[in-house]
Amino acid sequence: MKPVVGIVVSNKMQKSVVVAVDRLFHHKVYNCYVKRTSKFMAHDEAEVCNISDRVRLDPSRPLSRHKHWVVAEILRRVKMYVPPSATASSENYTKAQ
Repeated sequence: MKPVVGIVVSNKMQKSVVVAVDRLFHHKVYNCYVKRTSKFMAHDEAEVCNISDRVRLDPSRPLSRHKHWVVAEILRRVKMYVPPSATASSENYTKAQ
């Protein structure tokens, strides 16, 4: 198997992520391109992947019943929105009064 590139859709497990991989192929009967999505479970040892990160997966030996891939590298990180803390908003409120 060769390495695949996909988008992380779930990181709720410990040291595991679910990656959606899209592929296009030409349908001979309909004479158009069709997109198919496959979901793979992959091992993320450092637990650094977030949802919507673009990652490259390398094949490995079976790590569990469904995990046969390892996250090789993170190609593109997503900028996470960090809401302002509650203390900062309360300080602004007291200054306005």
